[in-house]
Amino acid sequence: MSFEDYCVITQEDLEDIKDSISTQDLPSAINTIKEYLRQQDLVELNIGVTGESGSGKSTFVNAFRGLGDEDDGSAKTGVVETTAEPEVYLHPKYKNVKVWDLPGIGTPNFKADEYLEQVEFKRYDFFIIIASDRFRECHTHLAKEIMRMGKKFYFVRSKIDFCITAERRKKNFDEKKTLEIIREDSENGLRKIGIEDPVVFLISGWELGKYDLNALQERMEKELPQHKRRVLMLALPNITLEINEKKKKALEENIGKVAFLSACVAAIPLPGLSITADIAIIADELTKYYSAFGLDDPSLQRLCERSGKTVEELKSLMKSPLHQGINPSSILTLLGAASLLISEDAIELLASFIPIIGTLVAGGLSYLTVSRMLKRALNDIADDARNVLIASLETEV
Repeated sequence: MSFEDYCVITQEDLEDIKDSISTQDLPSAINTIKEYLRQQDLVELNIGVTGESGSGKSTFVNAFRGLGDEDDGSAKTGVVETTAEPEVYLHPKYKNVKVWDLPGIGTPNFKADEYLEQVEFKRYDFFIIIASDRFRECHTHLAKEIMRMGKKFYFVRSKIDFCITAERRKKNFDEKKTLEIIREDSENGLRKIGIEDPVVFLISGWELGKYDLNALQERMEKELPQHKRRVLMLALPNITLEINEKKKKALEENIGKVAFLSACVAAIPLPGLSITADIAIIADELTKYYSAFGLDDPSLQRLCERSGKTVEELKSLMKSPLHQGINPSSILTLLGAASLLISEDAIELLASFIPIIGTLVAGGLSYLTVSRMLKRALNDIADDARNVLIASLETEV
């Protein structure tokens, strides 16, 4: 019988823990896992956003970070160029994610190589090249130079909501067909000026979750190094069902390590339970879940302003036992429920697989209980986020 038959923790999770701590003693193993989680939060993601003046660069910079153009910390927007030097905008929740609003391109004397040197191209993980109408030679010169320097870029056709609004007035309007025509026209235009096999993503800064956002994030995720993919998924605003699901998967990856820390750091049994666990470590992880899914109060408030719903209406859709508050009492209740589902066989199997956990008093039971509790909590919170997202999309103004 496989380990998964006994518990929600997978064989892969256990291999991951085993690889991380190898043959260390317990204090060293704890420090290794702590350092791994600390380093994970320090991984930087730098995104350069460029295009001609008035193309919607700054609105994209804001929307990517889950902000409106008038929110605190937003990039300045306008029809004239408002950016003379590269300006960095930190993600409001993940300070290691930096979105750079780069100076406009397309001036008469524009030279792609000089421009990239001026904006210090080496610092960026990838570039977003934005046009609100046709792509021109300044865009392709830039793209070729970025390619020559070994970096990735993505062509984004912005302000798609304007195009759709204009076309909607026509008889026999068909949104899908209109989008196909715009995409085909943009890609053909790029072919004519020297880009082979171009891919253009249709995006609206005002309605970022619509159109090609899922396709764009999939491409970015696929082309980023493994350790940066998680950063991207957590930083993206939770505005499509696909992103909601990917955030859940990204957060799941740490459950084994967090459970190990919580079970091994704690030495005092929890009241009424036959396990030891560090409640603070669990509470910190659960808080990260709410923040990543945009279910924290500031994020819900911003969502209400866009959707016309009240915070109370959105909170009424949440079924997770934790949505009233993450505190020792609510965590103990969930741990108690999780511990009842752990079998002796599962504990023995865990101890044989990772002996260091088996040497602890109630170590195996604690580890499995915290793992099960976090998986259950993450599933519930992801479901709540999904329900809130669906409700907000139905009423968005």
